[in-house]
Amino acid sequence: MKLKEIASLLKGEVIGPPHAHEIEIKGVSGIREAREGDITFLSSERYKKYLSGCRASCIMVKDPMGDLALPQLKVTNPHLAFAKLLEHFYGKPRKPIGISKGAMVSETAKIGKDVSIFPFVYISDGASIEEGTVIHPFVFVGENTTVGKDCMIYPNVVLRENVKVGNKVMIHSGSVIGSDGFGYAFEEGRYHKIPQVGGVIIEDDIEIGSNVSIDRATTGNTIIGKGTKIDNLVQIAHNVKIGDNTIIVAQVGIAGSTEVGDFVTLAGQVGIVDHVKIESGTVIGAQSGIASNLTKGFYTGSPALPHREWLRAHALFAKLPELYKKIKELEKKIKELERRNPE
Repeated sequence: MKLKEIASLLKGEVIGPPHAHEIEIKGVSGIREAREGDITFLSSERYKKYLSGCRASCIMVKDPMGDLALPQLKVTNPHLAFAKLLEHFYGKPRKPIGISKGAMVSETAKIGKDVSIFPFVYISDGASIEEGTVIHPFVFVGENTTVGKDCMIYPNVVLRENVKVGNKVMIHSGSVIGSDGFGYAFEEGRYHKIPQVGGVIIEDDIEIGSNVSIDRATTGNTIIGKGTKIDNLVQIAHNVKIGDNTIIVAQVGIAGSTEVGDFVTLAGQVGIVDHVKIESGTVIGAQSGIASNLTKGFYTGSPALPHREWLRAHALFAKLPELYKKIKELEKKIKELERRNPE
């Protein structure tokens, strides 16, 4: 594919010698791994140090660099352009295979056109799979569960009963959607299970990583808003509501009935107690613990503090051994003064 064709595809501008438009691009790669014939990208200043050794035939940039001999392709968002080219060069078109003879599909299930249902899939009574969706082996779809259009459900996913999955949703292997919420009532020395009779709603354009658990609501629904992206090993408890376009990184745990707004970022291993509200646009740093409502801002630490306050507290914490030593020295001097002047 010639560079001028890529420029047309990405609505970009080729910067370099006249012949640069005719350069043949054969692949897409990262800036350190790129070879001749590859196109790469520069998304951050910190990667400029790799430019001197870069062997790519072209680099995508947001702002052209005058001192760079390498042909450049100016685009609005190099990172997004890189993603689009990966899909263009390496994406495999879906070819629907229909319903495999090795799949078990209820007679009362509704199956749309152009689906792919692989062997060892189990689809229960009243379930619905809409057009263009792919269900990989060993997936379980429970009673009255619906899966929308153009979804990708990878092997060993469990979609329990009364789960609603929107359009263009991707769920990676080992995830369980609609597991029972963790609810018990204590009486006479033991715990009594509270039936979990609600459901889960997964809205459109959501990606759920591997080994994620999203619990069904006790009553009502646990809701994941459209455009949200969930990393591996995340636990979302019953009746949680996640807003639109939120990022949830690995090993986050969210307790029951918590409400998370739109465009929130929860970094790795964040823990959130139950019945907390987090405003839209909030960012919470890795390993932070949230025990109360948060207004929009950037928070870090456990218990979480506004990030600037946490930085100051952390700086003081690092000095505690030194401060303790000075206190002991002062106490010693005070005792010596008291000994010399008992009055």
